[in-house]
Amino acid sequence: MDVLTAIRGRRSIRSFKGDEIEPEKIEVLKDALVWAPSAGNLQSRFFYFVYNDDVKRRLVGAALGQGFILEAPLVVVGCADIRRIAVRYRERGVYLYCIEDLACSIQNMMLAAYSEGLGSVWVGAFHENEVAGILEMPENHRPLAIVPVGYPDEDPVPPERVAHKDTVKEVF
Repeated sequence: MDVLTAIRGRRSIRSFKGDEIEPEKIEVLKDALVWAPSAGNLQSRFFYFVYNDDVKRRLVGAALGQGFILEAPLVVVGCADIRRIAVRYRERGVYLYCIEDLACSIQNMMLAAYSEGLGSVWVGAFHENEVAGILEMPENHRPLAIVPVGYPDEDPVPPERVAHKDTVKEVF
C-alpha cells in the first residue's frame, strides 16, 4: 500500500473485533514508532503496549469513560520523554519538540496499522496524572496519547476535507 492511499484511507476506529493482533503486526507497529523523525534525533518518546484488560479498564476511567479503549486488543500509550529532550533543547524541547516527536511516531503507527488491516484512534482526552499512575511511569514520561489498536468492527465514511485553496497558501 502506498503512503497516500494509507493517508486517505485511514479512519478513526472506535469499535473493534475481539481478534488478537498477530505478533508480526505488533513488530510492524513498533518499527513505525521508532522510525519516525525526531528533534536532534534524540528520539524523546516512550511507548507502553497494554494488553491487560484490568489495566485497560483503569485507562478507560482515566480517559473520561471512553469504553472503546477496553474493546481493543492493544492500547498504546505514547509519552514524551521530558528528560531526554531537555538536555539539549531545554524549555522549547519540553513544551514543543517532544510533543512533535510523539505526534510523528503516533501518525506513523496509525498509518502502518491501517496498512496491516488494523484500525486505531488517537485519544487525547484523559487525565495525564492518572494514566502515569496506572502505568507506574517515571516522572520524566509524560503521557500524551492513548491509541487503541485492533481489527475494525466498523467502516466509517470519510469526512469532508477543507479545500486546498482554503488551507494552503503558496508563496513564490
